[in-house]
Amino acid sequence: MYVFSGLFSPLSDKDTIAFGTQLQFRAFFTPGHTVGHMIYLLDGRASGGPSSLFSGDMVFLSGCGRMFEGNALTMLSSLDTVGSLNDNTLLWPGHEYAEANLLFAAEVEPNNMVREQKLQWVLQQRGQRFCTCPSTLAEEKQYNLFLRSHAQDLHRALGLQQKQDEDWTSYRARVFEELHRRKDIYKGR
Repeated sequence: MYVFSGLFSPLSDKDTIAFGTQLQFRAFFTPGHTVGHMIYLLDGRASGGPSSLFSGDMVFLSGCGRMFEGNALTMLSSLDTVGSLNDNTLLWPGHEYAEANLLFAAEVEPNNMVREQKLQWVLQQRGQRFCTCPSTLAEEKQYNLFLRSHAQDLHRALGLQQKQDEDWTSYRARVFEELHRRKDIYKGR
C-alpha cells in the first residue's frame, strides 16, 4: 500500500493508494491503449456507496480507446479486467464520447433496446449540454460492444464465427479487432 505523502512512487498492478483515511484507490495495469496505461478504482465503502472506476482512455461509455501501443489480445485482457469488477461500479471515463459511441453501436446492433434507451437519454443530456457520466459496469455490459466480445448476438451482427482450430481467446480478439476496424472507419450519421 502506498500512502500519499507528497512523494510519488511508481505504481504496479493492484497497488493501493490512500489519501488520508477516506480515499483509497486501487491501481490496475491495463495496457492496450498505451503500454503503461493504468486505471484507478476508488473504493466506495468509506462513503457507503458504490466504487468508482476512473478509466482514462481504456473504457468510455459504450466504447474503448484506440490501440496506440498495444494489440487486440493485450487490450482484450485489459477490458476483461474492467469487466471483472463489480457490476455496480460507476464508470468515469477520461472523455465524453458517449453519443458517438452509442451511434456506432446502433450501426452494429440496431435491435439492442437497452442501447437504444441509453442513446435516447444521452441525446437528451447532450442536447441540454449535460454530462453523461457516470454509467455502471452493469449497464456497459449490456451495450458496450467492446465489453461484449463473448456475446453470440454480437458475433452474428458482425458476421463472424469461431474457426474450428481457433481458441476462444483468439476468436474474441478477432471480434475485438473487427469492432475496432469498423469503429475506425465509422463516419456517424
